[in-house]
Amino acid sequence: MSSVPERRSTSDRQFAEEVVQRLRQAGFVAYWAGGCVRDLLLGKSPKDYDVATDAPPDAVQELFGYKRTKAVGAAFGVILIHGPPGLTDIEVATFRAEGPYLDGRRPEHVVFCTPEQDALRRDFTINGMFYDPFSEQVLDYVGGQADLQARVIRAIGHPEDRFREDKLRILRAIRFASTMDFLLELHTATAIREMAADVRIVSVERITQEWKRMLTHSSRCRALELAHATRVLPHVFLEAQALLQPDAEVLWWRSLQAVTSLEHQSVATGLRKEPRFELVLATWLCEAPGYSPQSAETMCKRLRFSNDELERIVWLRAQSQAVHGIRSASLSQLKRLLAHPFAEDLLAQTRAVQTAAGRDLADVEFGEIYLRETSREVLDPPALITGDDLIRSGLRPGKAFKMLLDALRDAQLECRISTPTEAQTLAQELSTQMNVERFKRNKQ
Repeated sequence: MSSVPERRSTSDRQFAEEVVQRLRQAGFVAYWAGGCVRDLLLGKSPKDYDVATDAPPDAVQELFGYKRTKAVGAAFGVILIHGPPGLTDIEVATFRAEGPYLDGRRPEHVVFCTPEQDALRRDFTINGMFYDPFSEQVLDYVGGQADLQARVIRAIGHPEDRFREDKLRILRAIRFASTMDFLLELHTATAIREMAADVRIVSVERITQEWKRMLTHSSRCRALELAHATRVLPHVFLEAQALLQPDAEVLWWRSLQAVTSLEHQSVATGLRKEPRFELVLATWLCEAPGYSPQSAETMCKRLRFSNDELERIVWLRAQSQAVHGIRSASLSQLKRLLAHPFAEDLLAQTRAVQTAAGRDLADVEFGEIYLRETSREVLDPPALITGDDLIRSGLRPGKAFKMLLDALRDAQLECRISTPTEAQTLAQELSTQMNVERFKRNKQ
């Protein structure tokens, strides 16, 4: 069999058409499958394309060439075809029926089969359709078109069976319903509630990935509501348990309102942007009873967030009250806070929480204006003096060394000193004063 021709597609859709065409020219059945079909029927441009075929994996690799393919799941009939530069790779999967799922993640074995049998093993009806890109015909064995029109997320077959096979489908159902603004079909929702605890079987990385996608989408509030209504939420975010109690209803709805109001303009650029995952999570839990910097760190480690994500979330929790009273703070305190890399997120979090609680926004607005109108050189100027400079001037490192450096930095930020010479003079004065005070304490 020949390799992929030299002609290269110029769009993902053209490349996906080329893959189907090449398979058919070789005598195989091939269609687009899954999410791309759903998106096309909704009038959206698919983010990627998947192809389903009766060609066995080895035949797919031979047809497209081993240099342009990768067996990402050959045992399950999945081959990745690398696209031309700038285009998205395409997964080609052989029609298959699956054996039992022994670990709640993947089938013990697969059997290659017909398109109809393949459709019946998929997760939700809206994801179980095939599409012929040349005849523009939809092959729908599971009622996906009707559910798209009705705006319903429905598991294929018995919901319990689908969720028992792959527990991650519990979270995927919530994500699809929230991001697409669809309803969860009654039996599907009931199965999720009854099997909610099973989500803990899923690998932490897959759980976190799903939640990042939900919480960075504009429908983040609906995702939280659905996860609460289906009893999934406390099995993922243990720190939210106190928010979910019957006597915490006011705090719960306030936390949702805070998340809803997070779509904000960048203080620095004035541009609108979707908030980061860390900001959404930190804001949602900001006023949860018992939620502390320590519990924030525990949560981040349990869910295996990156070190950068952990640092941001813990800092936002630790500084959650720092903006309050900022108008009366010293100039050095104000500059130190707003010079922090996460300061803009802190202002956004504080604004959202204050708005949800109906509290005054004067401190937040003051901080936003100051950050927007103050240059970085004024907000965080290069230090006039360093620890090495103090050592060279004859000062010995000790417990008071950091206190001295902090005092010099405060003086610089408050514009009481502006040159290295002034910093050296003040350092000597402060050092002498500290020594005198230490001598007095020792005599006492």
